Amino acid sequence: MSRPLSSGKEVRLSRLSRRADRRYLFVPMDHSVSDGPVADAEDFDGLMAALVSGGADAVIVHKGRVGSIDPAHLRECALIVHLSAGTSHAADQNAKVLVGSVEEAVRLGADAVSVHVNVGSDTENQQLADLGRVAAECQRWSMPLLAMIYPRGPRISDSHDPRLLAHVVNIAVDLGADLIKTSAAVPMSAMADVVASCPVPILVAGGPQSAEDLTTYARSALDAGCSGLAVGRRVFTSRDPEHLVRELARIVHAPHPNTELPVSVAELYDAVRSA
Repeated sequence: MSRPLSSGKEVRLSRLSRRADRRYLFVPMDHSVSDGPVADAEDFDGLMAALVSGGADAVIVHKGRVGSIDPAHLRECALIVHLSAGTSHAADQNAKVLVGSVEEAVRLGADAVSVHVNVGSDTENQQLADLGRVAAECQRWSMPLLAMIYPRGPRISDSHDPRLLAHVVNIAVDLGADLIKTSAAVPMSAMADVVASCPVPILVAGGPQSAEDLTTYARSALDAGCSGLAVGRRVFTSRDPEHLVRELARIVHAPHPNTELPVSVAELYDAVRSA
């Protein structure tokens, strides 16, 4: 017999995984602020329909874009409202500012909120403060928090270093994140070490350009112990977003063997400190 959900946060978290397996395929579309439109206005509803039909667990958009989504699409697909913003035209493209609140997301019917942090950027201190502030609001409103946290900036020499990624994801955990989106380690098999260090689900971001390489990337991430993918641009620029999402959803929600984790958490942190 399943355990009844005991809090609003648990109810919302359960909606983020359509198949109730704690696996996640999120499609971020917050790029409309950072880089420009993800689809023409008249095509946006069709894109949403394709994502839902393909099996996306959630879409990620800014608060104003929620009004463009037919509520019927959100009967099966969860809604995550992104609270951070920055554009590709800024003097510092790694800088992010808060442009929304958890209360606004609650009023919009969101199932979660997300915040972007670039560790190693010139504005890291403010971004960390914003993450902590939003985490406190999430506690108040029983709202899940997705931290989009990456090693990026002038102080980062290798953004795919698994030791550095282990540090970054644990910053997010310690500041109150319920789920984490971050860069993939190179090689992908080293994500097993990152996952071993982290007590909350990790989703890898991005992926190769071709659909074939992207599905291989997805399998490798899940085999390494990641809980899913957050793939935006590769999906909404695809010639057939529905087909691509269906393929990715099939991989994400397929049974995956337990991966043997060769590195202990203590060894991992010793490596980070000595690096």
